[in-house]
Amino acid sequence: MHGFARNLITEWRRLEMPFSGKTVVVGVSGGADSVSLLLALCELKGRKKLDLRLVAAHLNHELRGAESDSDEEFVRALTIEHGIEFATARAGNFHTEGNLEQNAREARYSFLTETATRLDAFAVLTGHTVNDQAETFLLNLVRGSGVEGLSGMRAVRSLEFRVLSSESATANPELENSELSPTPLLPFSPSPMLLVRPLLTWAKRIETESYCRDSVVEYRYDTMNEDTAFKRVRIRKILLPLLEDMNPKIIETLAGTAGLMQQQCDMADAHNIFVTGEGLMLDEIRTLSEGELFDTIRGWLRAQRGTTRRLQLKHIEAIARLVSSTKSGKTAELPGGSVTKSGGRLVYAAHKVEN
Repeated sequence: MHGFARNLITEWRRLEMPFSGKTVVVGVSGGADSVSLLLALCELKGRKKLDLRLVAAHLNHELRGAESDSDEEFVRALTIEHGIEFATARAGNFHTEGNLEQNAREARYSFLTETATRLDAFAVLTGHTVNDQAETFLLNLVRGSGVEGLSGMRAVRSLEFRVLSSESATANPELENSELSPTPLLPFSPSPMLLVRPLLTWAKRIETESYCRDSVVEYRYDTMNEDTAFKRVRIRKILLPLLEDMNPKIIETLAGTAGLMQQQCDMADAHNIFVTGEGLMLDEIRTLSEGELFDTIRGWLRAQRGTTRRLQLKHIEAIARLVSSTKSGKTAELPGGSVTKSGGRLVYAAHKVEN
């Protein structure tokens, strides 16, 4: 057994994932990280270490013309070669205004969630690595995120639905290499499915590329990864190499720090007594220290929104100012919602999604 596959099955055990009788959807872009994950799962299945139904899922964002189509064809050919079911869709006219990276990510996760729902999968797997964790830590640090943001990505978390607009990715992904006939999608609702990143804590990009080469698979390379107009690319191509001059193990160091931040978040949640209910009672939180207040606000928002994604320190500070304000009816705007001071408490309201 290749060492990469051995490390994956070790992590699979650590994460207490099922070994048989379940369906998993594997997000495969065509790049080294996701391809190595799919290949390792196939190796483990071939060695009878796993007995899972594997479905590779690829969303063609149609952002790079012929290159995007070639990525789709590459993943399709890979699934045919390895006898894996293949789900595919085209993003079409998903919103390109505003943050392109964020819009593309939302479309991709909507597609993955819809696919997993149709197949009654227990989890969606993605190929995020230690490098991605380090980059995410720096991205959130630059944005001014709090402890939750600096904790980066979790290896396992619940997969909430992301509602697609009528102009987003096709609502009925095509399923190939399978006898499964198309079925209507389930209504959008809280999902019991998991988002699992089984490479996140141990695999670096150099290792995923090496495993693909050892498997004689020429993975695809996204030319947009060279476009320094994107913050993540600037961090990967400019900032991280500078930091590596001071610390050759900066990738592992940053990812390890994110792990420590996750522990801090978990401890704060365990001791936070104000994060339940529909509102935060002002009388109960006014006497908290600034650090305790910020942790309480962040935990409450996570409970209300289901995630702290896109929240920055400035948003937490704006809500903290509502706590100290003597006026009622004031509002702090957040990504996707708002918090209003009313009736002696803070109330969160999500923005309505226009279809």
